[in-house]
Amino acid sequence: MDRLFDYVYRLQHRLRRRGRTREEAEDLAQAAILRVLEYCRRGGEVQEPEAVVARTAMNLSINEHRRSRRHLFVAEAVEDLPLVGQQPLPEDIIAADECLARMQAALASVSDRTREVFLLHRVAGRSYSEIARQFGISESAVEKQIAKASLILLEAAKGKPE
Repeated sequence: MDRLFDYVYRLQHRLRRRGRTREEAEDLAQAAILRVLEYCRRGGEVQEPEAVVARTAMNLSINEHRRSRRHLFVAEAVEDLPLVGQQPLPEDIIAADECLARMQAALASVSDRTREVFLLHRVAGRSYSEIARQFGISESAVEKQIAKASLILLEAAKGKPE
């Protein structure tokens, strides 16, 4: 009988290490033992009773933790949830407008060909080879023009002078 008490104590200690209070650990250990005993009474056979009781207690603990957190979740789809504060802040609108103006000015500062190559790739989604064929230049030249425009736009987005 002492061996049983030692085992139950170790099981409760294990449950407490996993975040359960003393009372919760006692309840979980007792519930696990009762479940295994009921399983045996119905004709089930258990080769390693201590291991089965321990696993049952851990599973009960996990299930209880999940049940305790169920209220944190909503059954509705994210798309159906009302969003709080959907409107951007006025400061964000002003900052975005200023950034857009800087980027437009930066794009206006590059050559017409560089701007057109960049826009064909980034806005129209054309490949380097398609753009190269259209302008009669190499793909490497297309890549360099896109890189040049990208760098200028990046500096403009950061607020650096052109």
